Amino acid sequence: MRTGPARRAWQAVAAGLLLLATACGSGSGSAPPGPPAAGSWRLVFHDDFNGSQLDTERWVTCYDWNKDGCTNRGNNEAQWYLPGQVSVGGGSLTLKAERRSTRGSDARTYPWTSGMISTGRDHWDGRPRRTFTYGYFEAAIRIPPQAGMFPAFWMMPASRYTPPELDIMEFIGTTQRAFMYVHWRDREGAEQRARGTYGPADFPAGYHVFGLLWEADELTWYVDGVKRFRVTEPARIPHVPMEVLVNLAVGVPGPPPPSVDSARMRVDWVRVWQH
Repeated sequence: MRTGPARRAWQAVAAGLLLLATACGSGSGSAPPGPPAAGSWRLVFHDDFNGSQLDTERWVTCYDWNKDGCTNRGNNEAQWYLPGQVSVGGGSLTLKAERRSTRGSDARTYPWTSGMISTGRDHWDGRPRRTFTYGYFEAAIRIPPQAGMFPAFWMMPASRYTPPELDIMEFIGTTQRAFMYVHWRDREGAEQRARGTYGPADFPAGYHVFGLLWEADELTWYVDGVKRFRVTEPARIPHVPMEVLVNLAVGVPGPPPPSVDSARMRVDWVRVWQH
């Protein structure tokens, strides 16, 4: 815990960040960065997207189970992810979804193409860029307003098999309510999940900070620095290395209306802290 002059200095910095966020009209700086829990933390991974192109030493642009792009057929998604749908500029990352018929390397044709980033592998037999077991994971994200989009910030095992799975945020069938999930298998091997929600709020209107505290004995989700959901049952908490993903899927739970031809998801920064 900060005390004395150090505490006052930190409060001054936090106040300055809050004033800056208010002036800019963005929620991305409304809470001081870093874990909300006490303890000795260090920043082990971060990307502020301040350059002009994606840092490919930190990120790949699809899952590792397809060549020349990819998708997640387990969700029956409508998009094929391609690197060209991922761009960096103006201090942020943009994932762009477009209604454009795209032939995948899985021999299927998808009505949409979109973008994603992951700390995973280039291919099935590769080595992940980064994996993490426990920590505090946060990102400042502005979701698109268009219907039919499925933006997510989440984590999957380095084994490439789920569950377990940690969904730091998802927007499914709504832009006004954030969903938070943990997925696991019970003793019989059946898939189970627990869900938290936060809203309603006008999430597309600006950036919001979505965070997850993952410890050996708890999972706690945060939106804009405020605790929104917590899980402490031991059987539900994963203990395996995981990759970090941010993606703009399309068509879950239903397709976009005919009036929607494109959408953009923006990411100001991604950070990972560990003890």
